[in-house]
Amino acid sequence: MIQDISLGLLQAYKESINSYDEVLDQNGEIKPYWQGLFDTLETIGIDGLKLHNDEIIKKLKENGVTYNVYDSNKESNRAWKLDPIPFLIHESEWKTIEEGLKQRARLLDLILKDLYGPQTLIKNGIIPAELVFDNSGFLLPCFDIRQKHHKQLLNYAVDLARGPDGKMWLLDNRTQSPSGAGYALENRIVMSKIFPELNRKIYRKRLSPYFNQFQQTVDNLSTHSNENPNVVFLTPGAGTETYFEHVYLSSYLGYTLVQGNDLLVRDGFVWLKSIDQLERVDVIIKRLDDNWCDPLELRRDSLLGIPGLLQVIRLGNVAVVNPPGTSILENYGLMAFMQNACKFLLKEPLLMSSVATWWCGQTKELNFVLENLPRLIIKKTNRKQGFRSIYGRALNDEALENLKNLILDNPKEFVAQEEVSLSTTPAFINGVIEPRFAVLRAFLIADNDDYKVMQGGLTRSSAIKGKFEISNRFGGISKDTWIISDTPISYQERAIEKKYTSNQLKNSLTSRNAENLFWVGRLCERTMALRSFLKIILNRLNENVTKHGNTQPEFLVVLLKSLTHLTQTYPGFVGKEAKEDEEFDNEAIYENPISELLLLINDPKKVGSVVYNIQSLLNTINQVSEKWNHDTRRIINLVEDSLFALKNTNTNNINYVNHGLDKLHIRLFSFYGNIYETLPRDNGFYLLEAGKNVERILSLLSVFRSTLNFKKNEEEEILLMEAILENHHLLSQYRNIYKSHLSLKAVINMVFLEKNLPYTLAFLLDTLTEYLSKLPKTNDPNRLSIAEKSVLEASTIVKLIDADSLIQVDELTMFRPELDATLAQVFQLICNVSNNLASLYFNHSVMQHSVFDTLENIETDEI
Repeated sequence: MIQDISLGLLQAYKESINSYDEVLDQNGEIKPYWQGLFDTLETIGIDGLKLHNDEIIKKLKENGVTYNVYDSNKESNRAWKLDPIPFLIHESEWKTIEEGLKQRARLLDLILKDLYGPQTLIKNGIIPAELVFDNSGFLLPCFDIRQKHHKQLLNYAVDLARGPDGKMWLLDNRTQSPSGAGYALENRIVMSKIFPELNRKIYRKRLSPYFNQFQQTVDNLSTHSNENPNVVFLTPGAGTETYFEHVYLSSYLGYTLVQGNDLLVRDGFVWLKSIDQLERVDVIIKRLDDNWCDPLELRRDSLLGIPGLLQVIRLGNVAVVNPPGTSILENYGLMAFMQNACKFLLKEPLLMSSVATWWCGQTKELNFVLENLPRLIIKKTNRKQGFRSIYGRALNDEALENLKNLILDNPKEFVAQEEVSLSTTPAFINGVIEPRFAVLRAFLIADNDDYKVMQGGLTRSSAIKGKFEISNRFGGISKDTWIISDTPISYQERAIEKKYTSNQLKNSLTSRNAENLFWVGRLCERTMALRSFLKIILNRLNENVTKHGNTQPEFLVVLLKSLTHLTQTYPGFVGKEAKEDEEFDNEAIYENPISELLLLINDPKKVGSVVYNIQSLLNTINQVSEKWNHDTRRIINLVEDSLFALKNTNTNNINYVNHGLDKLHIRLFSFYGNIYETLPRDNGFYLLEAGKNVERILSLLSVFRSTLNFKKNEEEEILLMEAILENHHLLSQYRNIYKSHLSLKAVINMVFLEKNLPYTLAFLLDTLTEYLSKLPKTNDPNRLSIAEKSVLEASTIVKLIDADSLIQVDELTMFRPELDATLAQVFQLICNVSNNLASLYFNHSVMQHSVFDTLENIETDEI
């Protein structure tokens, strides 16, 4: 389908409307601000709009914007979708909407305090007791929780859509961990960069005042007089649907992103487990559902919460946004009683209409619902049960009867809402501008006296024409939301200068992040080391080396065995017994090694393969997403592309495989370079570099030991030494320095003892020593840590190496015992360094348990 250009974009769109639409007023006339938008779109044209749309898709991918969804494969990242056509509301209408939103926030705050306090609403029959006490959102342990701020509902989000009367209606409340504000901000930033033409003739309000107020509100929640409180952003982890937003907002607002096992309760306070010390936490921004927050008093099976958190809140020693217990306000059934509650608590009628709602726990309402099922939407009061809304009109007679019986079995669990016709809005779908149903999520944050409303929001439109299904879980498409003004908007931010405090200079590094950064270094280096060695072997195979009979030359056999030792992918090219000092007759695999080599490249289930290592690296990188800037994220996306390409390598063409490995090498080296140039020189950087150097040393020792511990004939040994020097980027330096024929003694002196070349053992040990010395000491700062001692011992052994002794050969076995023993000893000491660092800095962190099963069962605040 191609847009009819001859009609003009606006006229063509108007003719496609089959219900009331955001573009039209109640008289069917085009709203002036929509006319202005379409005038701009007309100058751009459909082809230009397609180009902008492609740029938006590319930009969102570069920025790593995702929404995680669960499927039969446990978990997958879904690219975030952003429509190039924004959603427009005029400020004159928005002012009315704002008043309705603020009133609803004040009302819900009062209801929350009443339900967990005097319960006058229940005592006076305004809200049925069963609707509250039988709902899993009502948490009895939260009954006596009161925070410093006079509002308990601090952060609030609400879904809106235009109803049949032409006004915005409230569809749903999000209170316990409202999501979407970060996506709204990212949408605005992307649209501003990609689609500047739209900004020139349209005046829109800014989003920043909302986030500034958010920071001020959080600062005011501090439980003691610290003017720069320690604030953490609590996330369930990388498997949760909105993890991108958690990373994005924590970075944007300047708060430390943590998981439950990064925090502990001690002496009546919450503490952050950093590698320096325990740091007292003042405020927790909670993006975790209520009943998972404290396994001591709420869900005992929760691996995501903080044991003892509720007691600390009771003591007033930590503030939480939003505090546990607010989930009761998400009960669909409460919407049936909002009008009466508003008159009772605020002494005024509701300013904003809600969708007509009937709670089936009352006889009259139950009978009405059962008689009118075909025109109603059925939901459960308890949204935690994962019950998907049922549209009565979509059911046949048998299904309607089954639904009636289901409701009658337990009427108090069910709510019915009227299915009303909501408005559509222009959406750019498959090269066509067409009407789609849309819902706006608005965001509010408590200020000193009332609430501040974001001047915009997150609009989502339906993925399927004519179907009201806007959730991103089911393919909904987001939109930037503009509050339009007729005149230019001036905004002056209130600058609040804080006194200088020490923790403004310091970024807290949690034990979990410390471990992940260390392993980012190790896994990146491991992948690069394997790629380099594979390249050497593939190049040798590609040189059409003359075979001796049907076998590969001896030096290639040695390299293939060394590859198996390096990757620990036994039996591989070694044989069934994985011992480095034994020979095996395994001629078949040597005659055609490509099949095994391809498995070492593209088999994701083969532990130690290239794609397995890349996947492990990407998973670890994702655990510390907040550490990476936009350029780094773009490079990470390219590494993901390499992963996909290598996974699908099913050819025996060595040149093609080499090309894929070369691309991977360039991208990983870019990742290295970018983080080296941009990461602050703090403990996280030192641990990442320590991990890189540990892995580089271990791979060097493994390759050298497994290739030269047995003496070969002179020709073979020269080829092996040349491969080793090439593998460690030392071949050209060797030729420049020694200007002679390759000798093992000279190679040992260079590879082990040269201090000015980055890939030599002496240089790597000195570099590792330097980074370890910068890490915090857990005991006496003037003494070496156990990790430093291991490196010092290894470094001393290397510095005392006598090349003449190392090259000595047992004439009977042709084995070099001193070379093998020395390298084995150094290898073990460097392995000890990794274990030492774990005991020194990572012991606070629990092993990376999989929380995907847990997360799948959480009713998260989906958007």
